[in-house]
Amino acid sequence: MAWGVGAALLANALYSVGFVLEKRALTRLPEVSVRRPVLLLRHVVTSPLWLAGSIALASGFGAQLAVYRTLPIAAAQGIFVSGLVLLLLLSSRLLGEHTSGRERYAIAAILAALLMVVLSLRQGSETIGGDAPAPLILTVCLPSLGAGLYLYAAAERRARHRHRMPTTGVEYGVAVGLLYGVSSLAIKGASGVLPDIPRLFASPYPYLLLCTGACGLVMSQAALQRCRASLIVPVCTTVTCLFTAVLGTLAFGESLPHEPVRLALRVTGTVLAVAVLLLMPKHDTPQPDEPATKPRELLPHEP
Repeated sequence: MAWGVGAALLANALYSVGFVLEKRALTRLPEVSVRRPVLLLRHVVTSPLWLAGSIALASGFGAQLAVYRTLPIAAAQGIFVSGLVLLLLLSSRLLGEHTSGRERYAIAAILAALLMVVLSLRQGSETIGGDAPAPLILTVCLPSLGAGLYLYAAAERRARHRHRMPTTGVEYGVAVGLLYGVSSLAIKGASGVLPDIPRLFASPYPYLLLCTGACGLVMSQAALQRCRASLIVPVCTTVTCLFTAVLGTLAFGESLPHEPVRLALRVTGTVLAVAVLLLMPKHDTPQPDEPATKPRELLPHEP
């Protein structure tokens, strides 16, 4: 179990550094759009800073494989979310981003909610699932992929309204979080069948990873360029963690706690995190010297 905790902490550091490097690179690039994916990819792959961030994120996915082989899904998600603290510190120091008081309270509530999930765990009493039936995985993942794409497209349509206030990125974070939740389940499934390569390619996991990787790359980069990393990444991470912890636990046969207190902690933590997401502000408040219809939020502007 110690190896799993260490791998999870390493994945946290790699994810935080990767997102911050990509965000910093995106502030220096021309505006990108999901409607022009080839141009978006052409811009980002020519940036050494963005490539360094993407390598850090890919390494984080590699560490995640080790995590899922040694820790229950719910425990892993609780550790993963602790990486938000490092992300907020890095985004403040390196990107000059600042969260509002309401957003800080919301993020603190999310951390408290996911801490409840962690406290609901007890070492030695949690089963670690290996594989799940392919029809069950597809039944869970395909509608979630569709929902993520629909939510993102709806957010894009609303963002194009001329007199709309600048968005904080909550809607984008939820949409991308659903895709990454599917990706997280695919990583969990792949970790259970490795190193049996023929069995791996006979499963839906590599194909789900390919789909979520391609769509998530384009969608996350466009959203990250427009919105603050200090808000969109915590929202995305929370949705991913809740999705994986709840549906992954059921799909891979990792039983819920039987004791009333532990069960109440897990259920209350899940409900609280979802409620906080629904109540978070959907728009940034423009500064006095900024128009309410600012076309995009690229903070900070590099000279």
